[in-house]
Amino acid sequence: MKLFLETRDFSVSGEEFKLLYDQELDMLVTDPQPEKLDAYYQSSSYISHTDSNETFTDKLYQGVKRFSLWTKVLLINTYAKGEKTVLDVGAGTGDFLLKARDMGWSVAGVEPNIDARLRSREKKMELLPSLDALPEKRYKVITLWHVLEHLPDLEAQIAKLKSLLDDDGVLVVAVPNFKSFDAKHYGRFWAAYDVPRHLWHFSATAVEKVFAKQGMRLVKRKPMWFDSFYVSLLSEKYRSGKSNFLKAFYVGLRSNLMALLTREFSSAIYIIKKGG
Repeated sequence: MKLFLETRDFSVSGEEFKLLYDQELDMLVTDPQPEKLDAYYQSSSYISHTDSNETFTDKLYQGVKRFSLWTKVLLINTYAKGEKTVLDVGAGTGDFLLKARDMGWSVAGVEPNIDARLRSREKKMELLPSLDALPEKRYKVITLWHVLEHLPDLEAQIAKLKSLLDDDGVLVVAVPNFKSFDAKHYGRFWAAYDVPRHLWHFSATAVEKVFAKQGMRLVKRKPMWFDSFYVSLLSEKYRSGKSNFLKAFYVGLRSNLMALLTREFSSAIYIIKKGG
């Protein structure tokens, strides 16, 4: 693998990391990958674990999140056949599962971060610490909302997810795209690199290939329109120390418009099924 770029952990440690390009899979790999990642999540700024609603950026995130929760459940509803069972991996503070339960789903969730699990428990949503702690059963839908890029030992994790999925079920995976316009525009300051918490950095080709190696197939891809704006807002702050809302909005909008032609959206949702 060859060096793609060098960046750093802008949100927690300030440490430098390399991104190496895997030509076979068309993806980037964070180097080095720390053996103990827990410390890199210990930050009040890690919003998916804290439900923070203090700054303007926090409020923007939470507002978009409320709308997105509804659209995510509508999405999995289109794949509901028979029993409506959903497993959310990397469930954060449990909000997606709460919305899914309210809309008639039988839910289960996994979240390794203990603080996030405790916040979820306060909302009456119990989460398990790992996939291995789940009961022996299969699920119609398994979701990973910006989680796949965090998982160590990627091939083994995908194999485990496949074993938990019903034969006619769907895996719903949302990940950033390092080939998007906003990624190229911000370079090492692109917030969605988020090293070292993000161990892998996917292109659409990479998603298709890593799941094909486990005998799974990509059946649909959907853009995540809001992500380019939020990521651009964080990227502006990493680059200049200021939020620069207007610049971020411009870059986010341009990224979405460019993606209408290139299909390289800032983030995308991938619908994956069993069978090559």
